[in-house]
Amino acid sequence: MSAYRRAVGIGWVLLIAVAAGYARWKAVPVGIALPLILAFLVEFPMYLLPGFRAARDAFMVGGKVRAAGLLAASAVLPWLIYAVGTGHFSLAAFGLLCCIAVTLCFWYVAFPAGAAADLIYLGLFAAILLFKVFAKVYPPLRWLLALGAPMPKLDVSVLGHAMLIRVMALSITAIRGRAGADYRFWPTRGEWIAGVKWFGVLMPATAATYWGLGLMVLRAHPLNIVLVVGTFFGILWVTALSEEFIFRGLLQPWIEGWTSSAVAGLVVASLLFGSVHLGFHGPFPNWRFSLTAAVMGFFCGLARRQTGGIQAGMVAHALTVAVWKMFLV
Repeated sequence: MSAYRRAVGIGWVLLIAVAAGYARWKAVPVGIALPLILAFLVEFPMYLLPGFRAARDAFMVGGKVRAAGLLAASAVLPWLIYAVGTGHFSLAAFGLLCCIAVTLCFWYVAFPAGAAADLIYLGLFAAILLFKVFAKVYPPLRWLLALGAPMPKLDVSVLGHAMLIRVMALSITAIRGRAGADYRFWPTRGEWIAGVKWFGVLMPATAATYWGLGLMVLRAHPLNIVLVVGTFFGILWVTALSEEFIFRGLLQPWIEGWTSSAVAGLVVASLLFGSVHLGFHGPFPNWRFSLTAAVMGFFCGLARRQTGGIQAGMVAHALTVAVWKMFLV
């Protein structure tokens, strides 16, 4: 628990500093900035919780029903702070969010773990993201900088995405249990090294696929290195962690077990990984980007087979995205 508390404390300090600087830079009014910062501060400890075993165990004291109820309440609270504080409260959005929270948090209370229950659960998770439900629940915040000035907007749907990821992770690792995948934020030294090695293997194949499909568009100037480093850790601790956990940590070994074939587990999980990227970087369905993602997923799956965990794939995944953001549009 001490490691969890330190991570929360350090994260809160950094969040406050970054949010205050961003609000000042973008001239975000105090009436909008304060409730939004508070909502992120409330969400942050819950986002970290699935990644710390001691914190997960403490959360489960009292049984599954109590844990699911607390998890559902915690899923709604940051939205209430944001919505009421900024004047964006909507009864329809509140009802939709409550339905999502109750369904996902109580799923493994109502249904025992099994192939059907697991696939439907992950399907619900994917559908919420693919149909961009949180764009409606968290509408962009707008404000006037000055009379006659344009209306800047701030996309806060990331708050909903963070909630969805940690609800899924905690539901599977703690309420369901026996996930078989180690949900951790920080790789070990060996996992860092393995991740860099697999990045060196997958990058040429992914780049060749990207170029061969006509997607390669270089930036006029490479992205600032500070932004690249920030992008790397943002991807590592959000996108790569959640996607590697689902596709390489859960689906790949599940499919392998169901089919008694390691090749089937690797290939099918990679294709599924590519399919969830159909809506990225272009009109739906973007088959070319989806195929590129599937190629990257294949190599991350090989990394999982070699190391036995998802963290090496997380590193390779995050490095690939960071380099792509640095040099490509």
